[in-house]
Amino acid sequence: MPDLTRIPTAPLLAGGLVGGFTLAQQTGVRPLGGAAMLGANVLAARQWYAVGGAPLVAGLSAAYWTAMGVSHPLAKKVGTWPSVLGVTAAAAGAAYVLADRRR
Repeated sequence: MPDLTRIPTAPLLAGGLVGGFTLAQQTGVRPLGGAAMLGANVLAARQWYAVGGAPLVAGLSAAYWTAMGVSHPLAKKVGTWPSVLGVTAAAAGAAYVLADRRR
């Protein structure tokens, strides 16, 4: 089994947001997409804790889930995929700057 603690968290979050959205869209089961997002968050949180403790975990997790929430109203203005990709870039960028770059 691969050591998932070596995977940078920015791509994990990107996979969680884009993959979760795609999974929910393709299956019509939104909780399934949420489960994919949660899995990515849990894996990333372990690494964030090692870098910055509970405050970093709380902040980046909040940013990640807020990004998902913001994507819904943003999609009405710019379209579904531009919205998903935009919020994904923001959340993954934050993870890179605040955690991955510091590892």
